[in-house]
Amino acid sequence: MSKPKRHTLGSQATQSPMNFSQVGETIAMLALTIAQIETSMKEGDQSVNQLTDSFTDLASHSQEIIEEAKKLNEDSPHEAAIRENMLKAADGLNGKIQQAVIAFQFYDRLSQRLDHASNSLEDIGHLIANSSQRYEEEAWRKMQENIKSSYTMEAERIMFEHIMRGHSVAEALEIYQHQFNKSADEAFDTDDDIEFF
Repeated sequence: MSKPKRHTLGSQATQSPMNFSQVGETIAMLALTIAQIETSMKEGDQSVNQLTDSFTDLASHSQEIIEEAKKLNEDSPHEAAIRENMLKAADGLNGKIQQAVIAFQFYDRLSQRLDHASNSLEDIGHLIANSSQRYEEEAWRKMQENIKSSYTMEAERIMFEHIMRGHSVAEALEIYQHQFNKSADEAFDTDDDIEFF
């Protein structure tokens, strides 16, 4: 069976509107959750794109300040003091810009996770909607393998493994947090593939 096109969950009627169906209700709730995730991601991307543009402008202006400061005469006590203050201010601004870049990297990871979650929910919904496969263990195993193989971050794969082995959400989150802290301590020196904007 080929993978259904993205964002088509809920477009097919599984039951007559007059008949209550747990399957139909589950699919509708999955579709709603997917729509909420996708809407949040789009709104977040718009805000982050605006912030990225602003920080790019700030970095450019910071460089202009540095260039202008370098034109001041170091031999003149008055100009030397102004030069030092301008360079110090530009250095502080550059430090804040670097902190923002790190925050953008975390946002990028969040976006990747939300995209994976949305895609996984849609895959589950399509499997549930398929009456010939919804009770087939092999279909579920294949879907789970597809979901696992889509993860680009080691922490996601570890959490997936723990949940599939029967651990609780709390246990999986604890293990994830440990892995996340380990990655943060290594200052992004991980095997994770981070896709930037």
